[in-house]
This record gives sequence, C-alpha cells and structure tokens, in this order.
Amino acid sequence: MKLLFDSNRSLPSRILSCLLLCIVICFAVWYSEFNGQAQLEPLFPGMPLTKIVYSLLILIGVVVAYGFGVVYARGAVIKSRGIPGEVKMLKNALKFFLVLFGFIFFVWAWYSVGAIGTLFFTFGGMFLGWSLQAPISGVAAWMLISIMRPFRVGDRIQLPSFGLVGDVVDVSALYTTLNQVGGSVGSEEPADRTILIPNAMLFGALVINYTPKHQDELIRQSHSHNEKKAGDISSYMLDEFVLRLTFDSDWDEAERILLETAREVTAEIIRETGEQPYIRADMADWYGVFMRLRFLTNATMRPKIIHEISKRVFKAIQSNTKVDFAIPYIYSDKKGQDMAPPMSIRNMVSTSRSPSDATPRSTFDNMSSLSQDQE
Repeated sequence: MKLLFDSNRSLPSRILSCLLLCIVICFAVWYSEFNGQAQLEPLFPGMPLTKIVYSLLILIGVVVAYGFGVVYARGAVIKSRGIPGEVKMLKNALKFFLVLFGFIFFVWAWYSVGAIGTLFFTFGGMFLGWSLQAPISGVAAWMLISIMRPFRVGDRIQLPSFGLVGDVVDVSALYTTLNQVGGSVGSEEPADRTILIPNAMLFGALVINYTPKHQDELIRQSHSHNEKKAGDISSYMLDEFVLRLTFDSDWDEAERILLETAREVTAEIIRETGEQPYIRADMADWYGVFMRLRFLTNATMRPKIIHEISKRVFKAIQSNTKVDFAIPYIYSDKKGQDMAPPMSIRNMVSTSRSPSDATPRSTFDNMSSLSQDQE
C-alpha cells in the first residue's frame, strides 16, 4: 500500500508504480467493456477469469482508497494543528475498514451471498457472543479512541484505577501501548518500560490526560474571569512545593524566597500563561508552619522544574538567618542542639566525669574515645 503514497520512495519507483496501476486499470476496462473476456477465455479454458479480474479490481480499489485516505487524513490533521501520532491512529483505523470491506467484496465475488449469510447466522452469533466479547469491545473502544481522540499518540495519561502513568506510544485494534512514567523511579520520568492495556478496559476506566488537545479552551472556560496571554498552554498544570518552617521564622522573608524562586524558574511559563505563583500556608501540627508554594508547571518537565526550585530554595534558606527549616521532634535545624528537649546534644551529656577533667563529656565524645581506644 505504500508504493504510490510513500514520500520516502524515489521518483522512478513512484512513476513505475503509477504505470503498473494504469496498466491494470486499462486491462480491467478492456476486459469488461471491449469484449476482452471473449478473447481470453479460449487462452485460459476453465479458469474463472471474471472472478480474478474482480479480485484485482478490489485489491486496486483498496490500495488507492488507502492512499488517498492517508493523504486526506494527513492534511486534515495538519490543518487542525495536530501531531503526527494522530495521523498514525487514523491510518490504522482506515486500514482496518478497507481490509474489512475488501474481504467482504472478495468473498462476495467468489462465493454465493446466500450460503455465506446462512453460515454466518448459524454460527456467527454464538461465536461472537461467547469467544469474541472482549476483542470486539476492544475494537469498538479503539475505533472510538481513533475517531474522538480523547488522547493521542505522544500524550501523557494517568489511569488511577490501575496506578499507572505513561506516555502513549501506539493505539492498536486491541491494545494501547504506554511507556511507563515512574514505577521503577520515584519521579514522573519515563522508565522506558512498555505497558499494554487492553482497549476493552478503557470503557469503564477513568483516564486523566496531562496534555489534552483542547486544554487551553478548558482552562479559559474555567478561568473566564481572568484574562490570559496568548500562547499554547495545553501542557501546563498546577503543581505544589511544600516547605516546613519554624515558628520563629520571618514569614515575609520566607514568602519572598519562595515566590522569587518560582518566578525565576518558571519565568517562561508565566510569560505564556500570565499565571503568577502564590503561597498558601497552614499550621497542621505543632512542629512548624507549612508554606505551600503553588505554580504552573509543564507536565513533561515537572521533575526538572521541581528539582530546580528545591535546590534554589534550599540554598537561599541555608544562607539566610531569618528563615529556618523545621524538623519533627527537633525544634530547629540550626538551633536544635541547644533548644530541642529532650533530644538536644546538651541533654545527652553523660553524668560521668573523667578523673582529670571536670567538664561533662557527651555521649558522642564517649563513643569517640572508645573507638580510639579500640584502634
């Protein structure tokens, strides 16, 4: 099927393919309209020439229809600003339909329609209802996905009921192929592990598309009160960075560090969407204040963005005397040795004193001395 419409073939090969196609079509016209059948029957006695010619016409019709259908589908996808993965999905659906109809016409040309109908209605209903329930459901789901395209090849989707996140690699008649994201690693990065999901399972499964085709329209509808700058925001989502700070940290200084860091790291996203990062805080326990930095991030670049924000915030707080990390069961990272009962270093001082020195020795000093003595 790629002889005429494959752009990677050389020009002489494509010209030769066109000539062969024209010769076959001219032969079929000569056979049916110019009494070619009467001239060939004496040369091939006993052969079903009419059925053979009809079979060739069916084959040529399927090839030509597939080629023009692919060209039309590619043009339609480009016009709608789609991606190459959509062309692949439409090509597979078109190929399935053409092969199915070609097979039906081929059987019709060689066999009696009445006999075929009787055979099908005798065994077909029982066979399809019992043996092919799941495959037929899978094919129906595949056709629905290929035509409606709730997700496309290249999109990142999540299946919460199965605990899976992956990038769509292919959508075939029975299976949707994913490149798993996460799983063997802790962050949302592709693990290069292939997952096959039966299409029949997608009928009743919740699917979350990280990068839908019309997400920009959905966001504009849900935020109609807020004007947005022009740009493609179809791959952006809201993310959160949580930080626990001590109660004596400077609140305004902590907000300044978090917001400036988010603005620096996501500057390009802010320019395209107009959405500024913001802070939401709460005191859910007695071990510090939770500062929640919320910002728009790119769905596929999320691990890199959150890493960059974490690194910059960590360095900024380490060099700042007004803000400090809060650690559960220890009052402060910087002041924990002096102010964290009962786990401070001062409270862990041993009551025993050495004969030559009246200074208390801590547990860690005793352990260090014991190690030196063993050496």
